[in-house]
Amino acid sequence: MEAVNEINIENNSLSEGHPINIYFAEKKLIQELIQELAETDPKAEYQKFYNIFNNLNAIEKRFQRKENQFFPYLEKRGWNNPSQGMWSFHDNLRDQFKLLRGNIEFKDWERIEADTENLIAGLNRLLTVEETVLFPNAMNLLKEEDWIQMRAGEIEIGWMHSMNPPAFPEEEYIHPSQDFTKRELPFSLKNTSHYDEGHMTVEQVNMLFKTLPLDLTYVDENDKVIFYNRGEERLFPRSPGIIGRDVRFCHPPKSVGTVLQILAEFRKGTKSTAAFWINYKERLIYIRYFAVRDADNTYRGVIEMSQDITDLKAIEGQRRLLDWD
Repeated sequence: MEAVNEINIENNSLSEGHPINIYFAEKKLIQELIQELAETDPKAEYQKFYNIFNNLNAIEKRFQRKENQFFPYLEKRGWNNPSQGMWSFHDNLRDQFKLLRGNIEFKDWERIEADTENLIAGLNRLLTVEETVLFPNAMNLLKEEDWIQMRAGEIEIGWMHSMNPPAFPEEEYIHPSQDFTKRELPFSLKNTSHYDEGHMTVEQVNMLFKTLPLDLTYVDENDKVIFYNRGEERLFPRSPGIIGRDVRFCHPPKSVGTVLQILAEFRKGTKSTAAFWINYKERLIYIRYFAVRDADNTYRGVIEMSQDITDLKAIEGQRRLLDWD
């Protein structure tokens, strides 16, 4: 898609809480932090430099909002490029943040200088692409209801600023947990309160999934995300924007090949489980995929389950008595 006219954020008529205005407010913060980082001597002002770097690292929330909220709505309107190219751009910047953090902690002054320059250059390039291509095209493609639904889902991910932005639309903001609007979805909503081994209300089912200490995501036989549980503390970010989304666009581009291989083998019936474990934020995360099949053994999708097993892995011996003291 070709670039269109750049958005003049100072003269636009969008309300203050519109997702685009929030992105531009964050852009200003990012540019301020970049300038501070460039002007701070990491050796002479080590702690100040490290603090600025940590503040800049909050850009991860911006990446997650784009990947989990912004890009799905662009996909629905037929534009898939950001879900591939720009997500890869995010991952490259994540790698640069990780590299620079390591050099800061090891106080490798020469590498800190070079890596800081590379990171700043990458961030400036990203901001330029956003402002000249991503945002203008999105303004042309997306409808008002897209922006409203997008904004409602963003609160689960958060923003770079410490205070929440103004509500959008201005007259009323409805939190996703209180949003009962019926929307047209690309899958069946047939439901029942009868289960194989008992009966539960919808409220009880929701409480069950919310209480489980696991991240669960259900992808149907058409490779569309139809469910995720909303626990108190999810390991990986999810937001309402992924519902109905093609699973290919719910993972970083570098992981898509593995995901598609798993789905293909599950669909053929040659495999039914797959397992991985990774280190994430200093925790050991166990990730498993399970093929879902009905009574006729017909493939009906896949469950992705992620669990923090750091503390479980350390368990030894036995505890047979209650120990709450």
